Amino acid sequence: MARPEVLDRIKEAETEADEIIAEAESDADERLAEARSRADEIRAEAEEEAAAEAEARLESAREELEERREEILAEGREDREALESTARDRVDDAVDYAVERFEEAVKGRQTEE
Repeated sequence: MARPEVLDRIKEAETEADEIIAEAESDADERLAEARSRADEIRAEAEEEAAAEAEARLESAREELEERREEILAEGREDREALESTARDRVDDAVDYAVERFEEAVKGRQTEE
């Protein structure tokens, strides 16, 4: 093979190698772009799922708080009713006590006179 032919073949091989490298770089760029795009999609999905989970937990906590609030209010109503009942039961005793004191005071005045 003559020298010019060898040089031509070397140039052709270099050109072919350059094309292969360019194609590989292009393919790598495409794959990288696809991977970044997919990573963005996965990140967005994860953020949506995390937000939904956070909202669900928040709603659950609100429900628990509302249940506890209702329990506390019910306990308060029961306590109030018990106190009112006790107070009603003691009204008669208080009236009797006041009448006795009044009668004692009246009798004490009559004795002094």
